[in-house]
Amino acid sequence: MAELHRRIRSLLLLGAATGCAHASSSPRQPEPEASRVSARPASLGVPPGHLPPPGMCRVWVPGRPPGHQPKPRDCAGIDELAPAGTWVLYRPSRDRRIVKVRVVDERRAGVVIRVRVFDAADGRFLREERA
Repeated sequence: MAELHRRIRSLLLLGAATGCAHASSSPRQPEPEASRVSARPASLGVPPGHLPPPGMCRVWVPGRPPGHQPKPRDCAGIDELAPAGTWVLYRPSRDRRIVKVRVVDERRAGVVIRVRVFDAADGRFLREERA
């Protein structure tokens, strides 16, 4: 992980050193979907087999491969422990057809800024609820 951060830092420094004047005139690149908190995603993007069981929760790190995500667990206190920029997936016991996604602020761990509801079977966005 430290090696990855070192490589990214090197690439950023190289880009800044070689293309500083050119970068200001080029159009801005769109942000990846995972980092656009305000945009409403068309689909969840979590494979159905990686959703938490009904009645349980799972912290999900956008951009991380499904097999490298934290394991599902009990929901008690999970919001407060969720790192900045993650999602807390929740499958209600009473309605197994949906998954609720509590979006944690990009800069403040444990601070849920919105709740989105998706269809558990196909990942389709259904609605947004109050956080």
